[in-house]
Amino acid sequence: MIDGEIMHVDPETLIIEVLKLKHRDYRLIQICAANAGSGYDITYSFGKEYKMVGLRLSIMPDDEIVSISDIYAPAYLYENEMHDLFGVKVKMMSTDYHGNLYRLKNKMPYRKEPAVSQPEKAGAARQSEKQEGK
Repeated sequence: MIDGEIMHVDPETLIIEVLKLKHRDYRLIQICAANAGSGYDITYSFGKEYKMVGLRLSIMPDDEIVSISDIYAPAYLYENEMHDLFGVKVKMMSTDYHGNLYRLKNKMPYRKEPAVSQPEKAGAARQSEKQEGK
């Protein structure tokens, strides 16, 4: 990879690419989730000396990704943050706060809901109102 390059990867190849960077002495700089179209882009940034490269996943709201916290221990913080704010499902995290890393007024404030039909949406709203005692 060249300096500043962001390589698109699939969830199935993420771990392989992360291991390649780890074995080339790159350090994890950050992991960032962002809304993109109907899903999310997750960007992993790595650095070595003055060189920076990235890996990017494009996933749908219900997709599940594998944690890289066994490779880069601090990744669990970013992964818990993605879960709490966006609802990204991350399996095999070294430390999982189960949605409690942050105290949020609204759970998963940046979560994109999968497309549902209007009758399903109305039924879900009625069910929510019943649970809240309205």
